[in-house]
Amino acid sequence: MKIRIFIDFGSTFTKVAAFDMEREELAARVQAPSTADTDITAGLRRALGELKKAVPVSEDDIRGAQACSSAAGGLRMACVGLVPEYTTEAGRLAALGAGAKVVGSYSYELTKGEIEQLEALKPDIVLLTGGTDGGNKRTIIRNAELLAQTGPGIGCIIVAGNKSARDELRALLDGKGKKVVYTSNVMPEFGVLDLEPVNEAIRELFIGRITEAKGISAVRELTGGVVMPTPSAVLQAVRVLSEGAYSEPGLGELLAVDVGGATTDVYSAGYGAPLKAGVGYAGLPEPYAKRTVEGDLGLFHNLDTLVEIARRERVGLDGVQSCEAAAEGLKAALSVPKGDEQIKFQMLLSQLAVRAAVDRHAGRLERRFTGSGEVWLQRGKDLREIRTVIGTGGPLAFSADPKFVLEGAALCGADGASSLILKPVSPSYYLDRRYILFAVGLLSLTEPEKALRIFRKYMVRL
Repeated sequence: MKIRIFIDFGSTFTKVAAFDMEREELAARVQAPSTADTDITAGLRRALGELKKAVPVSEDDIRGAQACSSAAGGLRMACVGLVPEYTTEAGRLAALGAGAKVVGSYSYELTKGEIEQLEALKPDIVLLTGGTDGGNKRTIIRNAELLAQTGPGIGCIIVAGNKSARDELRALLDGKGKKVVYTSNVMPEFGVLDLEPVNEAIRELFIGRITEAKGISAVRELTGGVVMPTPSAVLQAVRVLSEGAYSEPGLGELLAVDVGGATTDVYSAGYGAPLKAGVGYAGLPEPYAKRTVEGDLGLFHNLDTLVEIARRERVGLDGVQSCEAAAEGLKAALSVPKGDEQIKFQMLLSQLAVRAAVDRHAGRLERRFTGSGEVWLQRGKDLREIRTVIGTGGPLAFSADPKFVLEGAALCGADGASSLILKPVSPSYYLDRRYILFAVGLLSLTEPEKALRIFRKYMVRL
């Protein structure tokens, strides 16, 4: 039996999946409480101990294991650009695509108050963009000057703006006690994105420096180390599942939703071009594989937000005696529902989290009135023709009714046909019931065909 091991250091649990590569099967999946706040290897050792009880693994198997991580706050980034809808948005798309959580987004010349706010946020990386190549230099130079004067709260900076300002930027930033990485412009021409060089720079900083700062690099003593943030691994899996690999066909355009305790992440693989003739496109073109993260829609840390949505919309609250009592019960049980009322309430909040997150991820139609008459514009992706929606994450994998939860991802009801939100219309729902999408993404870096075949075996149609 040839075993490959994959690890996900989560904020709550450290998860380990072992694949039998000869049979292309999941040999075992175990988890243990994460210990990132103390010694991250303690939780890992407990998880590996559980794995050894389930399947025979050697020390060589463990040393060859690859990991992803969202522990210790994950990868926290701030984006600084010129125009909100263009270079700043391009930087945000690059950061999210690399698996980061964007904790701040700033445009134009930074103010003193914004610099103070940035330092207080203490992002792992500041992504500095601004200006197309040969275009505006003043703003990015001024922002670099201000960032160079910041304290230790700003330690890593990636510069991905106007190449014509590179010499001035080096003069301002180099030698100021910060790790500065220069890469190609995230938007070299107006409306043209070049995200991959920035994504690669983010990943390299994450592996080489950020994991050290968070104490995660200690796992190298036991395994092959952390190779990417967990959301990046999931996005990699979504891309391979959609596109296929070599002779193994993919599933086509799809949407995936990861409901977690702290955030709800949405991933789409699809072009999302306007479907209706005469509809124009506004804003930046979006990448085929796109991720968004909603930090206010986690099922444990953001219960208050979800409770307020439920109360405001009065959705499905019949039979639930008290929103507050049910929420407090879930908190006390660490989001593991006990009793019929808590189960019903958790499912309701999970569906609301999915619905709100996909509403924000999907594109929208906007009606404009001009001198020539009415004009319709699309901003973001049109996801209405997507037929595959995959759910992952603990609240879905262990839900009493995962299909009910995932139905929040689709347009429904009498208003569906006229909605300006471009969500899937009539998708089929699938569940990552074994909670292995992160491992599929890690495996697909080297053996994408096998990764795709393994996941097909364990995706459950609802």
